[in-house]
Amino acid sequence: MHLSARCRAKTRKGNECQSGAMRNGRCRMHGGTSTGAPKGNDNALKHGRYTALAAEWRRRLAELRLSISDLVTRN
Repeated sequence: MHLSARCRAKTRKGNECQSGAMRNGRCRMHGGTSTGAPKGNDNALKHGRYTALAAEWRRRLAELRLSISDLVTRN
């Protein structure tokens, strides 16, 4: 284990990190790939404002407002 590659990133003290390196040459704390949020993460959904359904609803409402406005201004 002590012969394996090391991360060598600079720490806050200015020393080199001594954690074991991954394939990319850095340790899990200094350059590991982010897993990110899981697909279909329902925990991140705070409200439905930006869903496709809500956007379509707003689009149709705007079209309806324009058509009503046209009808009112004609008469």
